[in-house]
Amino acid sequence: MNKSDLVDRIAQKAGVTKKQAQASYEAVTEGISEALSNGEAVTLIGFGTYSVKQRSARTGINPRTKEKITIAAKKVVKFKAGSALSDSVK
Repeated sequence: MNKSDLVDRIAQKAGVTKKQAQASYEAVTEGISEALSNGEAVTLIGFGTYSVKQRSARTGINPRTKEKITIAAKKVVKFKAGSALSDSVK
């Protein structure tokens, strides 16, 4: 499923136009992005939790040249599925 498929499904399930569903989709994704940018966790009960994790710097190997390289520290988004989502997939 891609973005347009999801917008179509939102429109169908909510009984709204595709334009309204698109606006809702964008509002939700922007809200989640802004919260994560501010270091906040986003918990959607039953669905899952998005959070930001700091990944420390580490040493890696360039597969082409076999040289050791330093991989810089960075922040990554982490998602942990909620129990309802996990159960629905089983």
